[in-house]
Amino acid sequence: MMSLRSSILVAICGVGLAAACGGGDDGNSGGPDGPNPPAEGFRLRSPDITIHAGEEVTYCWYTTIPTTRMMGVKRWSSTMTEGSHHLILFFNNSSQPADDTIDQSCGVGGGGLSFPFWTYSAQTPTAEALMPAGIGMTVNAGQKAYVQMHYVNLSDADIQAHIQIDADAYAATEQYTPAAAYVTYRQGFSIPPGGGETGGTCAVPAGAKFFAMSTHTHKQGMLTEVKDATSLVFSATNWEHPGARTWTADPFYTFSSGSLTYHCTYNNTTGNTITEGQSAKTNEMCMAVGYFFPSTTPKFCVNDFVLPG
Repeated sequence: MMSLRSSILVAICGVGLAAACGGGDDGNSGGPDGPNPPAEGFRLRSPDITIHAGEEVTYCWYTTIPTTRMMGVKRWSSTMTEGSHHLILFFNNSSQPADDTIDQSCGVGGGGLSFPFWTYSAQTPTAEALMPAGIGMTVNAGQKAYVQMHYVNLSDADIQAHIQIDADAYAATEQYTPAAAYVTYRQGFSIPPGGGETGGTCAVPAGAKFFAMSTHTHKQGMLTEVKDATSLVFSATNWEHPGARTWTADPFYTFSSGSLTYHCTYNNTTGNTITEGQSAKTNEMCMAVGYFFPSTTPKFCVNDFVLPG
C-alpha cells in the first residue's frame, strides 16, 4: 500500500501556470527540444528511456540543479518527446538516489511529512510558466531535484522518450519577490455509480497573494470550483482543459476569508464505484493548484489539513 506522501506525489498531475492538467489519454504527441539553454538560468534533460509498445509507466529521474548561486526563476519552459503524458519537477531537501538514477518507485528520503517542493509541471509537448514581473521561484545552488515522468505509448513499437526543462532566471543583481505553489488534494474518497462530490477547506497563509489558480480531476469530473467563503474564485466544466485564472499585476488575489474551499462534482456512468487514485482510466482526483507570493516554501493541504513546512 502506498504511503500518504507517495500517493500524493504520484497523484499530482501536471498543472501549469497557464493551463491545468489535461490533454486526454493520447500520450503520443511529441515536441522538439529547444535549440539553446537559457543565457541566465539552467537546463535539465533526462536520459532517453525505452517505453515499450502499449506500455503505461511512471519513472522518476534524479538530478542536481546545475547552479552555483541562488537564483530566482522567472520563466519555466519544457518539451516532452513522443509518448510523454506529463512531467512534474520536484525540489527535494531530503536524501535521494544518486544523480541520473531512473526508477519507478519515485520514493523520497526523510520520512514523516517531509515533502519535496512541487515546482513546475506540464502535460503538453511544449509548455511554459511565466511569472508576473518582479516575481520568481527561488532555486538554491546545487539544489537536489527529481522529475516525475508519466509515459503512455499507444503505438505498436518501442519508443525512446525524454524530457527537457529550461529555467530562465533573474540576473544576480536583480531583485525579486519569491513565490511558491499551493496544492490541495482530497484523499480516500469514492464515487458511486451515478455520481457524487467531494472537496475540502484549507487555511491560506496570511497576506498570500495568488497569481494563478486552477483545478484537476479525471474524466468523471463535470464541475470543479474554488471559493473564498461563498465567493467563486475559479470554476471549470472541462476536465481535460480546465484552464486557469491568472492575475498578472496588482491587485493579485487574496483570500479574504483566510481559507480556500475546493469542490469537485462527478458523473459516474461506469456502473462501478470509482476510488481516488493515480490512474486516469480507473481512478479519480479532486485538486486545486495555485501559485502565490511571498513564500519560499510551497503549501500542501490534504483534505482539510495544511501539512507543516
